[in-house]
Amino acid sequence: MISLALQLFFTFFVIGCLTIGGGNVMIPLIQHQVVAEHGWITEEAFTNIIAVSQMTPGPVGINCATYVGYEVLGVGGSFLATLALVLPSFFIVLAIVKVYEKLSGNYLFKGMMTGLKPAVAGLLGAAALVLIFSVQWSGGVPQIGIIAENFPHWSSWVLFAAALVATFCFKLSPILLLAAAGVIGLIIY
Repeated sequence: MISLALQLFFTFFVIGCLTIGGGNVMIPLIQHQVVAEHGWITEEAFTNIIAVSQMTPGPVGINCATYVGYEVLGVGGSFLATLALVLPSFFIVLAIVKVYEKLSGNYLFKGMMTGLKPAVAGLLGAAALVLIFSVQWSGGVPQIGIIAENFPHWSSWVLFAAALVATFCFKLSPILLLAAAGVIGLIIY
């Protein structure tokens, strides 16, 4: 049990060290580690964890770590996985605060931050694809297939497009959009 706890802590600590851009960026890494690499949970259970993590308050990456930790080791696993995931960010922010003013005028630093933006966008896209497609790893090569029950229904695409238009064209409040989408989803599904 101690070795499993250390493995859980180390796995989420590494994920916390390797991801920049928020909780949604972590989803593909978490999925690969907990489903493909360690086999702690199934693909279906992971999809359910992501859905619950998206609906509960707080960052999705932390919520996901908490739920996965609970599935693996109960309440103690929740604490370990969550702590491991946030520790790298905590230490990195402490370090950056000390030197940010010195670096803010540096053209290399500005270039690095600008270069991270498309990488983060790509990782967010990968997180969305993980929820739609089944990725099985074979010899280090991903084998991709569609999970029929996860592939969004056409009405979901219509809701997505309507929310996008409402956000960017009409500048509607995200809270209002979430509430409206919840009511519409309840009616449709």
